[in-house]
Amino acid sequence: MTFLANALSRVKPSATIAVTQKARELKNAGRDIIGLGAGEPDFDTPENVKNAAIDAIRRGETKYTPVSGIAPLREAIAAKFKRENNLDYTPAQTIVGTGGKQILFNAFMATLNPGDEVVIPSPYWVSYPEMVALCGGEPVFAPTTIENGFKLTAEALAKAISPRTKWLVLNSPSNPSGAAYTEAELQALADVLLKHPHVWILTDDMYEHLTYGDFVFRTIAEVEPKLYGRTLTMNGVSKAYAMTGWRIGYAAGPLELIKAMDMIQGQQTSGACSIAQWAAVEALNGPQDFVKKNKAIFQNRRDLVVSMLNQARGIECPSPEGAFYVYPSCAQLIGKKTPTGKIIDSDEAFCSELLETEGVAVVFGSAFGLGPNFRISYATSEQLLEEACTRIQRFTASLS
Repeated sequence: MTFLANALSRVKPSATIAVTQKARELKNAGRDIIGLGAGEPDFDTPENVKNAAIDAIRRGETKYTPVSGIAPLREAIAAKFKRENNLDYTPAQTIVGTGGKQILFNAFMATLNPGDEVVIPSPYWVSYPEMVALCGGEPVFAPTTIENGFKLTAEALAKAISPRTKWLVLNSPSNPSGAAYTEAELQALADVLLKHPHVWILTDDMYEHLTYGDFVFRTIAEVEPKLYGRTLTMNGVSKAYAMTGWRIGYAAGPLELIKAMDMIQGQQTSGACSIAQWAAVEALNGPQDFVKKNKAIFQNRRDLVVSMLNQARGIECPSPEGAFYVYPSCAQLIGKKTPTGKIIDSDEAFCSELLETEGVAVVFGSAFGLGPNFRISYATSEQLLEEACTRIQRFTASLS
């Protein structure tokens, strides 16, 4: 249709949403489908958080909110960054958005000019490059490998930076790979960034509280304070507190950038939902035992999935440090044939056949910029994960 904007030609629909929708349709048609595509915890929002929202409704906290967020939430965000990340931000340096996506979009919209480049390590969350493109920028992909745990190296970063680079997007722990950067790994990246003062850092810490074993989470402005003045530290309540549908993301950074993002949001959605903001105040300030309990459950699920996938013929699955995803390689299965004679010629074909024959919905790795791999979300019950992995083992064994 000719009246649609040219900008639409620069973006693709979300592969993760497409897989979830396809699984839903097959399920509604009566198929036995196990959906491992969605990136949201299967736990319920904690009771204290729900009660805080109910109390807010009863108090009449139902009016428009300030664009950047209610004062108690911005104070709670500043306190969280100090308490957990050793970062000093004033409430005025914080902003609340309708989910992390809005924070990212506003940051790009406020800073990108045509031709500006944004370095994105691959594999990447599907929305990063699309947002950059919509805002007129150029995504530049810095590849990682399974051998280095899907983490950006200092060498790959240095190679990706050009005079036109505006941002580096750093997501740790990562969606889709679950890879998380140690303090030493972040310092190596910071050393490169210190040589390029024109590059800003957008760190997406959404999965901060979901790291496993003895891994210690660090964020880049904490590791290298010299980067503080050009880092936007982004987070949210959706993953750690099982609050995906409440749609609250937040960030802190230099005042000039926060003001610019506030101006864009003021002409876009204005303030986030008042009730969700009061719930987020309780999530950040209230008891944190829920987070620890769920983390232990996620770790058990990760270990189960990694173990069973590595027993599947032709699959190699590293054990990630965080989030609730694994990103196994199916490289050894490319070129194999199904019992019906179909050739598995790509990770997309692998995932399509797996869904068709075994009813297991996963997302193909090429959608995240690095294949042949696929992403599994283990944010579902151990019983379903065990059944899904058994089906994957059966499917790979059937290929010749």
